Amino acid sequence: MPIVPINQILVGCNRRPIKGEKVDELKESIRANGLLNPITVDQKLNLIAGLHRLTACKLLGLDAIECNIVTYQYAEQARLAEIDENLIRNELEPLERSELWLERDRILERMGLRAKVGDNQHTLKAGEIISPPLKRTVELAKEAGYSERTFQHGKQIAKGIHPDVKQMIKGTAIAESPTALLKIARAGSQERAVAEAAQQAGELAQAQGNLKEVELQAKLLAEAQNKQKELQILAYNSALAEKEAKLLQKKSQSQPEKAREFNPALKVTVGDEWMLGRHLVYCGDTAEQDFLNLLPSDAALAIATVSPSWNHNYLAEEARVVAVLRSQGQIYEFYKRNQMPFQYELILGNIYVGIFSHQSLSQPQTAINIEGIEGIVNYLINLYTSPNNFVIAPFMGNGEVLIACERMGRICFTGDENEELISRGIGRWEKWTGKRGQKMG
Repeated sequence: MPIVPINQILVGCNRRPIKGEKVDELKESIRANGLLNPITVDQKLNLIAGLHRLTACKLLGLDAIECNIVTYQYAEQARLAEIDENLIRNELEPLERSELWLERDRILERMGLRAKVGDNQHTLKAGEIISPPLKRTVELAKEAGYSERTFQHGKQIAKGIHPDVKQMIKGTAIAESPTALLKIARAGSQERAVAEAAQQAGELAQAQGNLKEVELQAKLLAEAQNKQKELQILAYNSALAEKEAKLLQKKSQSQPEKAREFNPALKVTVGDEWMLGRHLVYCGDTAEQDFLNLLPSDAALAIATVSPSWNHNYLAEEARVVAVLRSQGQIYEFYKRNQMPFQYELILGNIYVGIFSHQSLSQPQTAINIEGIEGIVNYLINLYTSPNNFVIAPFMGNGEVLIACERMGRICFTGDENEELISRGIGRWEKWTGKRGQKMG
């Protein structure tokens, strides 16, 4: 087996990302036993398979590496071999696998070698038998245990997701969820169709020498691609928020709140202000100026429920996004009586959530599978806020927003004029954290 200087091995820019833990394992194995499986390169020393092995040898300070050198007539044949090598591995994320399926089909099509149904595995090209015999990518997928439907969805994922959004997804939990990836790929599908039409029209105008039309179509193409990217980023954030909300809900169910007794002397009266760690709790009418004076000037989100005494339109001035939860029968009456800047409505389980903001917000286009008030609150906080952001909750309820903020590292400003609800909310926080609330003043 040939030995080649490591610094002569050429690594292409379209390689899969290196996984550090795999390199560490290989380093230990190579140090102890040597390189058991040589890397594969073509006749020009372009790496075909073995990036993790090559990286491990470099980190061990080796100067040369054993190689299996294969000869390909075309550079794309080498890439095909590299793709097939990667596709037989089980550690591929669905997004990685989908991109390889699509790339393989496109290479075969460019080479005029794309196998079709009914082709013999030794189909002739230009009078010569193709070697190695080609298989349709869908057949390779089936051999690896994937259905044709999974394969078609995979290609839809690879084709449909904007390149910038793919980079955001890689390495996250979403990259491992075909269902979430498919939702993201389908978001902005109308905009992607507009972009494809603009690109075709621009190419035609270029061929005809119509520079004015070329410029117009280029503008339409950029606008459509930017809108597609915006909608897919929103779909990605929504999928991430949904996943996080479900994980929190599952964790909460498996790890019930601590049973420690909270302060037995806890007495709450109207006008009280309490500090619970970083959170502020007010007992009193949250539509009055006393509560408004306590609020931060840059809250990211306010979460409220419809109440008979709703006087909380001010929330739209205090928070970047306001989410109002209500049952179906209250929707139109609420819209009619209030003048907050409505953006759109989400249906989460059996709860209708009105989203209000002075900023223009795109509505998530994908279905959101969240049940229960706590799950909905977790989803909204994950979608519209980041750690250390301020969240306003003008109604205590069962302390859902307060506890969610504690769990997720947000800062809650909450209150209620019902002394019992405030007392229970403080008690729930004390049980959850094992800490004492501090009455101010």
